[in-house]
Amino acid sequence: MSQEFGLFIGGKWEVPPGAKRFVTKSPATGEELGSFVSATAADARRAIESAGQAFDGWRRTPPPKRGQILLEAARIFKERKNDLGRLVTQEMGKILPEGKGDVQEAIDFVEYMSGEGRRLLGETVPSELRNKYCFTLRQPKGVVVAITPWNFPVAIPNWKIAAALISGNTVVFKPASNTSRCGAELTKVYEEAGLPPGVLNLLTGSGSSVGKELTTHPLVRAVSFTGGTDTGRGVYTEAAQALKYVHLEMGGKNPQIVMDDADLDLALDGVLFGAFGSSGQRCTATSRLLIQQSVYDRFLDMLLKRLAKFKVGNPLNDGIDMGPVASADQEKKILGYIETGKSEGAKLIMGGKKLKGGAFDKGYFIEPTVFEARHGMRITLEEIFGPVLSVIKVADFDEAVRVANGVDYGLSSSIYTRDVNRSFQAMERLEAGITYINAPTIGAEVQLPFGGIKNTGNGGREAGTVAIEEFTEIKTVFVDFSARLQKAQIEV
Repeated sequence: MSQEFGLFIGGKWEVPPGAKRFVTKSPATGEELGSFVSATAADARRAIESAGQAFDGWRRTPPPKRGQILLEAARIFKERKNDLGRLVTQEMGKILPEGKGDVQEAIDFVEYMSGEGRRLLGETVPSELRNKYCFTLRQPKGVVVAITPWNFPVAIPNWKIAAALISGNTVVFKPASNTSRCGAELTKVYEEAGLPPGVLNLLTGSGSSVGKELTTHPLVRAVSFTGGTDTGRGVYTEAAQALKYVHLEMGGKNPQIVMDDADLDLALDGVLFGAFGSSGQRCTATSRLLIQQSVYDRFLDMLLKRLAKFKVGNPLNDGIDMGPVASADQEKKILGYIETGKSEGAKLIMGGKKLKGGAFDKGYFIEPTVFEARHGMRITLEEIFGPVLSVIKVADFDEAVRVANGVDYGLSSSIYTRDVNRSFQAMERLEAGITYINAPTIGAEVQLPFGGIKNTGNGGREAGTVAIEEFTEIKTVFVDFSARLQKAQIEV
């Protein structure tokens, strides 16, 4: 029987009377990993009210003291890295080194944010008048909601939670249902680190049951969402009607460009990791490979030879290159896109099938899939979120940039070239929030802003020096110690 978990509200784990439950299962083996409460709108209201009651005490806690709690949380995450990494792999399906990497990213970011407790920088500027000081300070927004996806079930929640907490906000955390165990174990870490009751609250279950409450309740001041574009658009519309601040991180259709002067071996390593790491289930995954025509045949042959040796299997096992996709729904969606590619006339040159037989029958395994495609086909424009790569031939750098930019998304981009001038042109011309030079489209670091443009989001950024911006308000302060009425912009 699965271990049972409750909701975490007001500093207590609880199971509401008559609560319905659901289980999470390994996408590789079907093993049950935990039983969880399906939260209701009433549960969401209680969580929000708990966060509201805790807000004043938490905002008055000196930021360096808040930072000490975050640092303790980072220490606990570090202590449990192997166990949590294994849980990520079991519940989400990425291979074990990537599961541990998910946790390491959380450790790095929580440590980074703990130091923000001694910054939370404002600015001081001169006044145009005598005996007057002008400065700004940052203040927390209040109760914030963090809605997070299943593909980085430890790292992404911590991006939101740690930044919100150090800024003095209280949080209602709603993880993706199929990684609820990761969400619960993450919450336990903050509980053990000494977070006061009500400062962090956990709701598990369907977004359709609690979503409206989370986006419209009067006490909620901000909603931070990472997930699919259609869901994000709904969250944004609903919350904006209630005049909430909303930050969205959504899809990507990320290109890797390979020019004729590239280090092809390096570029090959990059596309394999970028396209098939986490089974392609990253918003920054390389879903389009744009190869200059003079090296097209050679590089494509190199890619297919490497993929022929690619090992797909149980992600807990040694030597596995790629695990399953995350769920039956994911499997159905990805296989549907593969059929769409075929029907549009894209040439399937590798993979394209669900893996069957033996241990594969217990999970959701899809072969690494490669199409030769033309820009404009659906598989080259829409986010598939799986191990499907579209390869597109381009004549030159200008065409590569046009094709790279010719989608509705703008999250990550990559170019492999030895030409420094072309590299800087790419930095300027590629329409994306992130550009890598001679590196894959995945691999963000926590000390730098993360986010995109166009349909990838609504302009904000997470991580880095700007992480606290979505969770703080700027207050401008004027201190006049002249002991007389002074009038700015008015000549006397």
